[in-house]
Amino acid sequence: MMASVFIVEDDVFILRLYEIFLRSSKFSVIGKAKNGDEAVASYKLMSTKPDLIIMDNRMPVKSGIEALKEILEIDSQAKIMIVSADRSIEKIAKSVGAVAFMEKPFSLKILVENINNVITNCV
Repeated sequence: MMASVFIVEDDVFILRLYEIFLRSSKFSVIGKAKNGDEAVASYKLMSTKPDLIIMDNRMPVKSGIEALKEILEIDSQAKIMIVSADRSIEKIAKSVGAVAFMEKPFSLKILVENINNVITNCV
């Protein structure tokens, strides 16, 4: 069975790159959002929740950390991986409920490995 992901990224190019690469790596991309506010609104409307949310931190309107907190209030079982070029937020992200953190830049191969590890180990 394909693992499902929800991608939250404000850079449209990176969002599209993730989507194309993850689909070619046999993941099901069940949602996309361009900021934290959109992510929370979209998550509320999802009838089938994703196995993992991949969320950038630095975004307009609402940061990934803020959105992470709100999504976990809606669904405490949500699995969210924060990605950011700012390594200093790793501890904060994990302390408020992120299941993983990835520092940008990273290879798409490493992204897939981390997604598989998170999904396998957080069941």
